[in-house]
Amino acid sequence: MSAVEAKIAELGLTLPEVVPPLAAYQPAVQSGVYVYTSGQLPMVEGKLPVTGKVGAEVTAEEAKDLARICALNALAAVKSVAGDLDRVARVVKVVGFVASAADFTGQPGVINGASELLGEVLGDKGVHARSAVGVAVLPLDAPVEVEVQVELTGE
Repeated sequence: MSAVEAKIAELGLTLPEVVPPLAAYQPAVQSGVYVYTSGQLPMVEGKLPVTGKVGAEVTAEEAKDLARICALNALAAVKSVAGDLDRVARVVKVVGFVASAADFTGQPGVINGASELLGEVLGDKGVHARSAVGVAVLPLDAPVEVEVQVELTGE
């Protein structure tokens, strides 16, 4: 077990299987020393635990927890191409999408769920640039979607 996966386990979490693509794309691709994940939904055992708009059917706190799941799914996607999460030199960028009710403006707080998880798991290597964007709707009526770019060590 890698040190990163040991930290995930220490947090009481399990690195999930990679979420299968919903369309014509790969969960993650490597280009040089970078791995780019596709947008990761908060799938748990093949299902969304909740659907709807944040600020309407889904609370901001629920959505923050879902963003944590998205980040964990993103780490699984990174591992699928990098082979070992200990190769992560740093998280470079996180982009989070929040399916938002018309008057909801708390997107940064929601995506903090993903950012905080990456920090808990990777420490200083998890500090990243980020965008948090409100959108009208996401695939499968998911409340949150997160994509991650990481830099790998040369090993």
